[in-house]
Amino acid sequence: MAEELKLRRIARIYSDFLEKFGIPRQSSLVEELKSTVVFEPDYRDENAVKGIESYSHLWLIWEFSENERGKWSPTVRPPRLGGNTRMGVFATRSPFRPNPIGLSCVRLESVEIHPDKGPVLHIAGADLMDGTPILDIKPYLPYVDSHPEACGGFTELTKEYSLDVEIPALFLEKVPKEKREALKKVLSQDPRPAYQNDPGRNYGMSFAGMEIHFQVRDGVLHVTEILNPDETV
Repeated sequence: MAEELKLRRIARIYSDFLEKFGIPRQSSLVEELKSTVVFEPDYRDENAVKGIESYSHLWLIWEFSENERGKWSPTVRPPRLGGNTRMGVFATRSPFRPNPIGLSCVRLESVEIHPDKGPVLHIAGADLMDGTPILDIKPYLPYVDSHPEACGGFTELTKEYSLDVEIPALFLEKVPKEKREALKKVLSQDPRPAYQNDPGRNYGMSFAGMEIHFQVRDGVLHVTEILNPDETV
């Protein structure tokens, strides 16, 4: 029997994604996405982040809290391979793993010392759902963490994939100015499941409290409606 390992949730991230649909499939794909990391009460000690402001990037080690399963599978279906090709789970970053642990590299923008919440990390480029538990935070070290010559495996075939995005001005005006570019970049990553390619189908996703509706035709994502919270009731 495998030995049990107890992990402590040290913080939570707060982002514009209230649900999984639409979240970028990797960190740093949309640098315009802003989030905050707020520590749990037991870890709100300024000494714990002393010196962290000298780093430009951080590793977040976090929990796939919405993807826990009773048993694991040795193979998974990566979305960018169409959702039908199986690869070994350890050759992917699938959330369906023996241990539901994720790893994301994010940019550290600033450190705020909040009077009630303690140290708050303001970050960019995270691929995490709002409220996701953080298990650990480590600095990104360029001299050992960066390997430009590394081979990306089957992801080399899909890493440049993106859609053109068209948002009518009437809808774009509903989006706060500071979030418009992030929304466009998120949509350009094609939030749809890889196996769905029906040009007549309407899709919907939540972003920053808004409901974004869209269709995809001939490689272009067309936003068909944006609803603010008071319009979705």
